[in-house]
Amino acid sequence: MKSLLALLSLVALPVLAAEPTLYGRYEYIAVPEIGGEVLKAKMDTGALTASLSAKDIETFTRDGEDWVRFRLATKDASNKVYEHKVARISKIKTRSEEDEDEKDVVEPTKRPVIDLELCLGNVKRTVEVNLTDRSSFNYPLLIGAKALREFGAAVNPARRFTADKPDC
Repeated sequence: MKSLLALLSLVALPVLAAEPTLYGRYEYIAVPEIGGEVLKAKMDTGALTASLSAKDIETFTRDGEDWVRFRLATKDASNKVYEHKVARISKIKTRSEEDEDEKDVVEPTKRPVIDLELCLGNVKRTVEVNLTDRSSFNYPLLIGAKALREFGAAVNPARRFTADKPDC
């Protein structure tokens, strides 16, 4: 009987999951593989993947594998060219206007996705990041839901820059 009670008490206990770290809607993120740049990032739970602002994006083949070369498209970026192995090509659906009608869906755009090491606060993770020109946006790096999960992050939209500068 004692063992049955012990077993029942184990079943009744809630599963303890690691609590997520709470970040603000905007955070500083270091990108060690891209010259150690520290970028302002928007933490966007509505986006699936992360996006990095890049220009002159050109895919090519090296040793039978797909690679991409690009320059950062940020306000203070150098003109340095970066090359990275392509993890996959993503198809991003965009809408021509705010209207939710399916007829307004534009043909999906294809973007190269790379595995990139990012540092948020004192946490370093490798996440999938698609490359696209975000120079018309205020934040050159968008962190989507997949990357937020990798960081074990929750977002409080009322807060900003809670993790301070990256320290990985």
